[in-house]
Amino acid sequence: MTTDYDVVIVGAGAAGVGAARRLDGTGYSVLVLEATTRVGGRAFTQTVRDMPLDLGCGWFHSAERNTWVPIAEAGGFAVDRRPSAWRRQYRNAGFAAADQEAAQREWEAWEGRLEAVAHGTDRASDALAPDGRWTGYLRALVSYISGGAIEDLSAADYLAYDETSSWTNWRAPAGFGTLVAASMPALPLRLAAPVTAIDDRGNVLRLETRAGVLAARTAIVTVSTAVLVSGALRLPPSLDDRLHAASCLPLGLANKLFLAIDGPSSFEPERHVIGNPHRAETGSYYIRPFGRPVIECFFGGPGARALEAAGLDAAVAFAKDELAALFGGDIRVSLRALAGYMWGGASWFGGSYSYARPGEAGRRRELATPWQERLFFAGEATHPSDFSTAHGAFDSGARAAEEAIAALNRGRGAVAR
Repeated sequence: MTTDYDVVIVGAGAAGVGAARRLDGTGYSVLVLEATTRVGGRAFTQTVRDMPLDLGCGWFHSAERNTWVPIAEAGGFAVDRRPSAWRRQYRNAGFAAADQEAAQREWEAWEGRLEAVAHGTDRASDALAPDGRWTGYLRALVSYISGGAIEDLSAADYLAYDETSSWTNWRAPAGFGTLVAASMPALPLRLAAPVTAIDDRGNVLRLETRAGVLAARTAIVTVSTAVLVSGALRLPPSLDDRLHAASCLPLGLANKLFLAIDGPSSFEPERHVIGNPHRAETGSYYIRPFGRPVIECFFGGPGARALEAAGLDAAVAFAKDELAALFGGDIRVSLRALAGYMWGGASWFGGSYSYARPGEAGRRRELATPWQERLFFAGEATHPSDFSTAHGAFDSGARAAEEAIAALNRGRGAVAR
């Protein structure tokens, strides 16, 4: 079969963009195939009423070393370096200052016990204090960070992220999704072109698409672990170990909903509240980000799954109820649903970002291992410490591209046309 490309990149999210940028200008023939109708993957900005709203990732985590910051600045995107308002309850609403301090101490004590747990059961919930007053608060925070339930979370995996994170968080006012989409280099790109199977028999890879079969010397697979496990992209039977690794790194869920604040408001900009710090299944609410007349509602883990199952209207009602309990029922009339996205049911995603099950943190490196110098794997789930982030995804794509380039160089030259 005639070889069509040196490298096919499967997926045009942050990892696909990272791979494409590294391959651009190398002289190798490259094609990017994206299953959806847009570039960005789990970075998705929707503009509503002239406001760019990030329905997926929205923060430059570990900002001082985040790859996206220099990319943004080189591309003319503004970077907002103000610290986030997280963990400071606006007006102490429903969460007195003394209680906030006590909850923070309990959180720090939980983190302090994780190292011992990581060398034992590796189940993060085993580090909870049996008589902890703020267990609901801890469960809520873990669900925001991991997208999963604390019982399902590897302590070692959590610590791998925690120990390398600076916990400095910046933003792009134009939207993270806008930035990722704008950062794709001018390489051949096909949207609405899912790859449904990869066959490694023969001298070249055969990639099945709705438009036919493509042949490539190498391929970089950047799809989510949920897509891999679902079978929507069928890999060769020889890669069953990668599928097992992916199944040990499921996607957690973090959904966003934006409420418009209509009319005059007493809310100050850049403020934050937890809906109910005593309840695990509660929302996180960022009030007037960038001074805009909106509230960004964030739901994670089991709470997000329950609301997604109930539907967007139920999520709107839940958010209004929690905000009314904090600020008074009169605010209901000024809050209106503006935009929202449910990642669990989204085709070609299946969730938000990965976490490792207890005892399975090492599966990240296993999933990232190349296959026969022909198949390479990228995506946030393959990063050993910066998983669940857009910069981890980007860096993994650049790493996979380096591996593909090295393999192609050993093969001595680009393909004949």
